[in-house]
Amino acid sequence: MENLINARVSELEGTFGISFKSIENPDLTIGINEDVRFHAASTMKTPVIIELYRQAEQGRFSVQDSITVTNEFVSIVDSSTFTMSVSEDSEQDLYSLLGEKTSLYHLAYEMITRSSNLATNVLIDFLDAKKVTATMREMGADSIEVLRGVEDIKAYEAGLSNTTTPKDLQIMFEELVTGDLLTEELKQEILSILKQQKYNDMFPVKLPEDTPVAHKTGWISNVHHDSGIIFMPEGDAFVLVFLSKNAPDRKAVLEASADIARYCYDFMSNR
Repeated sequence: MENLINARVSELEGTFGISFKSIENPDLTIGINEDVRFHAASTMKTPVIIELYRQAEQGRFSVQDSITVTNEFVSIVDSSTFTMSVSEDSEQDLYSLLGEKTSLYHLAYEMITRSSNLATNVLIDFLDAKKVTATMREMGADSIEVLRGVEDIKAYEAGLSNTTTPKDLQIMFEELVTGDLLTEELKQEILSILKQQKYNDMFPVKLPEDTPVAHKTGWISNVHHDSGIIFMPEGDAFVLVFLSKNAPDRKAVLEASADIARYCYDFMSNR
């Protein structure tokens, strides 16, 4: 299967990192450029929801507590303020709640399922990006860096972006199934939200209909990611991470990611 995956991505322009791991048979792994660092794009939103539930479990708050929706954030470069542009956000309904309160759960749901950048920044301000990264280290993901929220242009121009490796995202998703950082109830709540993802143009496209996929995509210019857990009908599951950079043909990359997800699914089905 590794040869099949390598052959598929060799048809594409760009650099690709892939990590595969069976949940029930952890010796079944594939790593292709799995320690190469990539711009995290919106895959960094999964660490944020994990940190939200971690702090809730520690008793700081309930995810049903409310928080004011604001649109003024501080750059990590010089503490200057910036605002989010509704036209640049994939989710726009939340902007109608500016100055009003909504639940932390609602923000987390919109951040994951519709990739709301506004929800992400409100949550990161509330949680602290350093604590998000610290929790990733605690679970063994030693390379992922969540430095900031979204649209901090000064930070981007200074080279301060959120980054990850395929291996770190694989470790993080495996934790959501087999780890003990959170209770089983909280892990299942996070997985339930991830399964309701609205952007399904990568991994799910060529899988059998109704295959549960708990995943988070990410996209910026020449960067196209998907990462998550694919559940098999027999009860097994596997983690799959597909990251890319310098890949200008989005359509071709999306199709390749769907093919690779199907390769992995068929491999697991035929074992």
